[in-house]
Amino acid sequence: MELVRTLRLKLLVSPEQKQALDMTLKANRNALNFTSKVAFQNGGLSAFKKLQQLVYKQLREDFGLKSQMACNVCSAVASTYASAKSNQRMKLASFSHSKLVYSYNRDYTVQANEQTVSIGTLDKRIKVPFLVGENYLPYLLSQDWLFGSAELVPTRKGYSLHVTVKRAIDEPNLTECDAIIGVDRGMNFLAVATNQDDKAMFFKGRSIKDKKARFVRQRKDLQRKGTRSAKRKLKKLAGRENRFMTDINHQVANEVIKFAKESGNQPCIVLEDLTSINLNTTVRSGNRYWRFSWAFAQLETIIRYKAVTEGIPVLSVSPKFTSQKCPKCGHTERTNRDKKNHRFECRKCHYKLNDDLVGARNIRDRGREIRHENEIASA
Repeated sequence: MELVRTLRLKLLVSPEQKQALDMTLKANRNALNFTSKVAFQNGGLSAFKKLQQLVYKQLREDFGLKSQMACNVCSAVASTYASAKSNQRMKLASFSHSKLVYSYNRDYTVQANEQTVSIGTLDKRIKVPFLVGENYLPYLLSQDWLFGSAELVPTRKGYSLHVTVKRAIDEPNLTECDAIIGVDRGMNFLAVATNQDDKAMFFKGRSIKDKKARFVRQRKDLQRKGTRSAKRKLKKLAGRENRFMTDINHQVANEVIKFAKESGNQPCIVLEDLTSINLNTTVRSGNRYWRFSWAFAQLETIIRYKAVTEGIPVLSVSPKFTSQKCPKCGHTERTNRDKKNHRFECRKCHYKLNDDLVGARNIRDRGREIRHENEIASA
């Protein structure tokens, strides 16, 4: 299988270089919209080569694009209409936001040791120094990671280049797991994990919820004002809240991975499949914001990609009745769980435990069943 990472490089452009990139980005956006109209007029054309034959000459002559830029424009538009066809949402695609994709070794290269990048413009290649976070440096300097495409992204003060790198790794083998880790995700506890020895890890979320509440109060105050400066602050506030939750989810994922590695030499992580969970759950009006704004999907994505990097397989199991089923006797009943006090007591055998920990144990046990089935199938 293939691991893919996206590295964000902050470009330190001069005024002349910024002007050249501005012009290139504008021409590329206009070329995208022109190509989109041609593709739409031809029935939502999604075949790259056919679309390229129709527009390539005009992209070079009328918009001044270099050869590889013109090819990338055709590729971006073709993939957009291919996606529209598969989703059965065919309409004219409009590219209002800037989107300029580069291909490695064709119209951009990275000099990792010098921390400079060479990127193409309408006129010529320019060499730009960049800043990068220390956590990204190993990807840039290692020979194991190969550079892929890159996207030029405008920022408030200039530009950044989002570079993809990839590396081939072996697929984790589920049948070789010696530890099954069940992980229950929630709001009062962002994650509760348990292993085969019933050891548990809790990541509390009460302080996170309190900080999100402060964001809500700030947002309401700014929305009441409605001034232009208030709207600017609202945008900044939204960015801060998103970055805050992303950072928290990275912390939670790191703790889950650490707990899994401490539980066995070849652990396996089991998560609930929470796809469409908000569509199938009744939530009180006062709790809707918290439920629908909570980044459950992002946390799963981060856990998965960190687990794959460590060679840890991740399973998804059904979330049905995981907090209502007794992990000791198997009795399932809604009244087993006291949501308000976060307690679980089985009405049949009177087994007592924290309700989130019960959920984690049931998730773990469902993962064990899947591993057992795989062992039988591979025998």
